[in-house]
Amino acid sequence: MEPLILAIDVGTSSCRTSLFSETGARLVDTTAQQSYPLLTTSDGGAELEPTLLLRSVLECLGRTMALARADKNLRGRQVAAGGMSCFWHSLVGLDSKGAPLTNVITWADARCRGDAATLRELFSEKVVHQRTGCMLRSSFWPAKLVWFKRRHPSVFKRVKRWVSPAEWLQNELSGVFLNSTAMASGTGLFNPTKLDWDEALLEHCELDVEQLSPVQDIPFKLSASFASEFPELARMEFLPGIGDGVASNLGSGCSQPGYAAINVGTSAALRIMQAGKKAKAPTGLFCYRADSTRYLVGGAVSNAGNLREWCLKELNAGDPLALENALSLRTGPDHGLTVLPFWTAERAPTWNEELRGSVLGITQATTGLDMFQAITEATYQRIAQIADVLVAYTGEAPKFLVSGGIQRSEAALQRLADILNHPLYANPEPEASIRGAAVFAMEKLGISVEPLRQTTPLHPRREIAERYREARLAQTKLEQMLKKHLPSVLSSD
Repeated sequence: MEPLILAIDVGTSSCRTSLFSETGARLVDTTAQQSYPLLTTSDGGAELEPTLLLRSVLECLGRTMALARADKNLRGRQVAAGGMSCFWHSLVGLDSKGAPLTNVITWADARCRGDAATLRELFSEKVVHQRTGCMLRSSFWPAKLVWFKRRHPSVFKRVKRWVSPAEWLQNELSGVFLNSTAMASGTGLFNPTKLDWDEALLEHCELDVEQLSPVQDIPFKLSASFASEFPELARMEFLPGIGDGVASNLGSGCSQPGYAAINVGTSAALRIMQAGKKAKAPTGLFCYRADSTRYLVGGAVSNAGNLREWCLKELNAGDPLALENALSLRTGPDHGLTVLPFWTAERAPTWNEELRGSVLGITQATTGLDMFQAITEATYQRIAQIADVLVAYTGEAPKFLVSGGIQRSEAALQRLADILNHPLYANPEPEASIRGAAVFAMEKLGISVEPLRQTTPLHPRREIAERYREARLAQTKLEQMLKKHLPSVLSSD
């Protein structure tokens, strides 16, 4: 019997597990999903409870294996390889026994934005970006560590190891601490060209290399207890977890020149993958490693599916299906609104962490549907800004493949194509991140992966695209005006 591949996808709001065939095709009937709450606070906090995260992953894993055992075609088949995709830039502090002393402080946690501003006074952000591929902003470890040390000094002293949630979950499953090159490069403490930690930033954060996991893209085995519970996994070679951005590109088939992956889920991002030892990106975009030979260039926005959920709840927008039907009848920005979708501290390409969400142009005629449409389009406009920078950097427009929750709505895909003003290809595997986890494991273990079929593109409607380009200019002007004239809301906390 042909072996199977296990993939785990750990997101900010939910996790999934699934089995894949030896060719890299997802066995949809084995997919399990579990949601969990993001713990947010009014000052920008965004954390996850680690034991709940672990329990959710284990519940999904149990359901996936139960579904496989119930299928006569899968029952008894061994799992040869496994991989994990996990949200990037997040950290948890552990004690000497590997138990969490902190919650998972996620990428979305912006309480350290004042500390990030202080870092930019002490270091040249441009120089640090050239060394690490990361901006000196609240998303990354340096600002989070400085903030945590300042706010919780006694706990900071007790932490023996700082890890990504992927590393902690792997240790719980195997007893092994390993950090992938990809995950390390998303911390903001790692040099993706030298493939080593940045000594100056470690020193400033009062962090020793011994407090970090070894960076090695090598497989490991599950612990004996898990192997006994799931004998199908006993011989599985499991690879260290990679950032969800790398997984999205791999799962979309966007690992070659001329292709760009767009993912619109809880957050959103646009990335290309390039080969080479010297990893670099233009200021404002990130540069993260996929492994020692490939790296990503692109940008991420913090407000996407999470902002949609906020709209559904707080605008009392009604039935989501009816809402999508109503939006499909609207072919352009006729609402008269200009929105900065900065409910959560925003990232690329301008990284204006001090600005908050803004809506300009409300009148008595403005409806809830107008607001929903304008906020949705504002997120797409941020993706389009990243695309503009990326095309200018590479000198050519890539083929844009999109995945994530946006694929459930053809009208939303068409709207994004109009705003980008580029043809848009829907990924035939909508769950790109989980497929990317499987593909990464298969690549490293020498298992061939069949390419995805190409879908028919959605082409932008030129007149509508021109109106959206004008709307993007209005959004840019509003952002510049607010940045210049509004007092900073950065605080010492």
